[in-house]
Amino acid sequence: MTFNDIFKSSFLENVSSVSILDMALSLILAFGLGLFIFMVYKKTFAGVMYSSSFGVTLIALTMITTVVILAVTSNVVLSLGMVGALSIVRFRTAIKEPLDIAFLFWSIAVGIVLAAGMIPLAVIGSVVIGIVLILFVNKKQYINPYIIVINCENHDSELAAVEFLNKQVQRCVVKSKSAQKGAIELNMEIRMKDDNTDFINILSEMNGITSAVLVSYNGEYMG
Repeated sequence: MTFNDIFKSSFLENVSSVSILDMALSLILAFGLGLFIFMVYKKTFAGVMYSSSFGVTLIALTMITTVVILAVTSNVVLSLGMVGALSIVRFRTAIKEPLDIAFLFWSIAVGIVLAAGMIPLAVIGSVVIGIVLILFVNKKQYINPYIIVINCENHDSELAAVEFLNKQVQRCVVKSKSAQKGAIELNMEIRMKDDNTDFINILSEMNGITSAVLVSYNGEYMG
């Protein structure tokens, strides 16, 4: 049978209707698993600003993917048209957190698996993935990293600030340094010995130090 024979046959015209019960069950399960994905996302979020709209997007994306795959599996011609239509769609929204990509792909995968009728795989797989994310994402480091920004007046005050920090903290690494006439800015990653931050007050009062700022460091630095 040639490719033309396939198109001439009634193969592409076959339509397998999806029952109301199957549609309702798939959408209910998609909503439940999408809600579970949303709760895991909310529990493991570690970014700067939490976006509730992204969590709702995860639920909607799971249900939309289920609807699309149900339609695609009912008709071959529709599946070909759907591929062509979706291929021209371009999304311009930037993903700020790398972990958000995993949640988006998780929602899409659950929608596909549910529409394919593999309900145990979707449910068990989602539970396992959720447990893994909660265990590893919420795992805190024993020593939290911080970034300290120091503004110095000259080279001598810079050396004095670095020497003081080396005595007060467990680890001190220069991330970036900018210098101009009469001003030097240091961005340093530090690991404190304990939760006491009084050394920042002492550092800001040293001669030649105009300001000292301590901020939390989430592992992504942009100099």
